[in-house]
Amino acid sequence: MKDLRAVALFVLAVALVPALSASGVALNFVMTALYACLLAQAWNILGGFGGQFSFGHALFFGTGAYAQAILQLEAQLNAWVALPLACGFGALVGAGVGALSFRYGLKGSYFALVTLAFAEVFRIVALSVPFTGAGVGLMLPLQSSVSAMQFESRAGFVWLMLALVTAGLLLTAWLRHSRFGAYLQAVRDNEDAARAVGVNPLRVKLLATVMSAALMSAGGALYVQIFQYIDPGIAFGPHTSVEALVGAIVGGMGTLWGPVVGALALHVLADLTRNLFGQLPGINMVIYGAVLVLIVMFLPRGIAGTGQSVRALWSRTREGKDA
Repeated sequence: MKDLRAVALFVLAVALVPALSASGVALNFVMTALYACLLAQAWNILGGFGGQFSFGHALFFGTGAYAQAILQLEAQLNAWVALPLACGFGALVGAGVGALSFRYGLKGSYFALVTLAFAEVFRIVALSVPFTGAGVGLMLPLQSSVSAMQFESRAGFVWLMLALVTAGLLLTAWLRHSRFGAYLQAVRDNEDAARAVGVNPLRVKLLATVMSAALMSAGGALYVQIFQYIDPGIAFGPHTSVEALVGAIVGGMGTLWGPVVGALALHVLADLTRNLFGQLPGINMVIYGAVLVLIVMFLPRGIAGTGQSVRALWSRTREGKDA
């Protein structure tokens, strides 16, 4: 109940922003911050709770983005109908990648490299086949209406993104307190011990991959709706994967609020960096890397676990003095 109350307060606070401010700058900031939160939440399900570090979550993002665009352009489906189908396609890709990886015992750095390789393969395929627009990409026609999921104001996208982030929070809260979540964390901590007590690691990791992929695909689908364009570099490029994993790691992996806090902190940092050093391309990635190194060194539990990290450091200091 405590988690649900916190989620409700968060939703209420964010939902009031469009009602209290009509500023395009403010609404765009909130929308892109929520987008970053969604990506970090998706990665956190597999990487944080499952302990399966992925360097290629752009694979699922790009699948959702292209599915959302192609279903509208080629199948003439409504955007609202295409959205859950895009998530389904992403989940299917996640199931395929998970089945191939986990069935052959890949984990740790091997799993990370496999996901990165799959993302690169999909990028090359998207550059080559005609139905993805090849290197040119795909562009959705402008149809400013709620029925086409193209809102005249950013407020509509803020509420839609907030709905998905809320779904991610509720899913994470469920993982924290459910039996499946306990199984997933047991596999993360010690796969052999979990298997010895009757947990099926393959099934647990596969389901976590499917959930993570579906949520990441939703982010890709909304990206297409917001910007009305997608190409292979945007869809399957490494930037999206980095943004997802860094947000979760900086905020605190395997926690409810860690991905949200981390994504918001990095989003504020990126905006400040862009305003201060806008003439230097790629500087935001340099700062991301520096922040990640500092967090891993001094706050291994992330921003959300600052209190625990400080207490652990204080305990070690006291033990050193006593010795």
